[in-house]
Amino acid sequence: MPKYLKIAKSEQARAEDDAAVRATVERILAEIDAGGDATVRKLSQEFDRYSPEGFRLDERQIEEALSKVSARDLSDIRFAQDQVRGFATHQKAALRDIEVETIPGVVLGHRNIPVQSVGCYVPGGKYPMVASAHMSVVTAKVAGVPRIVASAPPQGGAPHPAIVAAMHLGGADEILCLGGIQAVGAMALGTETIRPVDMLVGPGNAYVAEAKRQLFGRVGIDLFAGPTETMVIADETVDAEICATDLLGQAEHGVNSPAVLLTTSEALARATMAEIERLLKILPTGPTAQRSWEDYGEVIVCESYDEMLEQANLIASEHVQVMTDRDDWFLENMTSYGALFLGPRTNVAYGDKVIGTNHTLPTRKAGRYTGGLWVGKFLKTHSYQKVLSDEASALVGEYCSRLCMLEGFVGHAEQANLRVRRYGGRNIPYGEAAL
Repeated sequence: MPKYLKIAKSEQARAEDDAAVRATVERILAEIDAGGDATVRKLSQEFDRYSPEGFRLDERQIEEALSKVSARDLSDIRFAQDQVRGFATHQKAALRDIEVETIPGVVLGHRNIPVQSVGCYVPGGKYPMVASAHMSVVTAKVAGVPRIVASAPPQGGAPHPAIVAAMHLGGADEILCLGGIQAVGAMALGTETIRPVDMLVGPGNAYVAEAKRQLFGRVGIDLFAGPTETMVIADETVDAEICATDLLGQAEHGVNSPAVLLTTSEALARATMAEIERLLKILPTGPTAQRSWEDYGEVIVCESYDEMLEQANLIASEHVQVMTDRDDWFLENMTSYGALFLGPRTNVAYGDKVIGTNHTLPTRKAGRYTGGLWVGKFLKTHSYQKVLSDEASALVGEYCSRLCMLEGFVGHAEQANLRVRRYGGRNIPYGEAAL
């Protein structure tokens, strides 16, 4: 039976927070849908104090932004994008178009076709998340998306130079300086000056995430994303400093970012809690991380590795850092998570920023039924069929006719019967099943 040394905020309290966000987003999206550019401009002025002549950056503005980024920063961005591009390219190579002859004269296949236009949102509020441009824009480019629109909010009344550089170097076709609900709303719904996209991807705050959720169906989305989550699974093979550092490294994202320690060692659990208190006093982002840890942090002591595995799969955290004497055992047996970080030599920050895997991952237990953003999310697998001979059409038609009549679909059955009559020489009365 797991022992809870620290418990997070209740699900009911979290649901109340979500309800308030939901109502605000619904109202704003309706305003954007009705008002177009005028509403987008009003919202941008209200929330970001930014109202330029146009939200799409031209070549001169892009070059100006690049000129403000140091050579070292540009080199670092290129290195990170090389890693993301390389891994996405290997992933795409694993996806093949297929065509097979299932029975003589019947050919079935599928083609992987890129989504034709994608809107990539890059957060830039408290933290300008340059890495999100790599994860969405670069991956969409590898998938072959013909039109990639990237959008990020202004900082200090102007486009953020490093974000613009990452978008441009990643291959964005259109770059917008626009944030929040107005950005994803404009990209999904379209305005007089912004053509709508087919799909929205990328992380964001609670309002951006809720806007994507409400827009799903009108456009595709990568996944339903909540606040960043992290879990550390540890035993006595590691120390409190590394556990505390890896938990707080994600808690600084926001005041509602869950951070969970699962361990078989109560001594390590208590030492980690003490170390967290020490680090919070010296961490520059301590005020944010402290609120997150106080409200959403959990410490769970388990009796065995099997119990830790069971708890980890129930929680289904976005990021799971595993530091035990059996890391590969967790890799083989975990089924519900966003991404795994195995061993003390790696960590979530590597995955977030540079190592090459994608950092847009499922939260709020969505790891039970989906993985994160990857090159395959930008590809639609479409099937097709060809029947090459009269004999094959008549054979399949007979089975189809009877199965349609079994369900009462007489019109469906006649589609099959017509082929049996025409290609099989059979005289089947109209509205009856083939015998």
